[in-house]
Amino acid sequence: QVQLAESGGGMVQPGGSLRLSCTVSGRISVNYVLGWFRQAPGKEREFVMATDWSGRITSYSNSVKGRFTISRDSAKNTVYLHMNSLRPEDTAVYSCAAGQDMYSNEYRSDDRYDYWGQGTQVTVSS
Repeated sequence: QVQLAESGGGMVQPGGSLRLSCTVSGRISVNYVLGWFRQAPGKEREFVMATDWSGRITSYSNSVKGRFTISRDSAKNTVYLHMNSLRPEDTAVYSCAAGQDMYSNEYRSDDRYDYWGQGTQVTVSS
């Protein structure tokens, strides 16, 4: 059983930065993929970024390209989403998720993930 816990959300002004953390507990191995998704009110859940547990393969949405990065601290079993140059349209509940044995072109498919965190709110507003 894998459990995920996000932290680091909050309110920030446009152009600001936040770092979200996703701490993983339970048995996880190199065949796992950790992904970040977000959902704004009235909208469908949207893929943000994902990385395999080895950190070799990363996938991201074009909407965050050049602004968001993903990193991993294997010693802490934690994946980070570094968000820079935040915009009001980035406002959403951000959730991390874990799944196994994916091809890289499947990283953006939320139905490939088996475990989800509870989500953390990010609000970008002046």
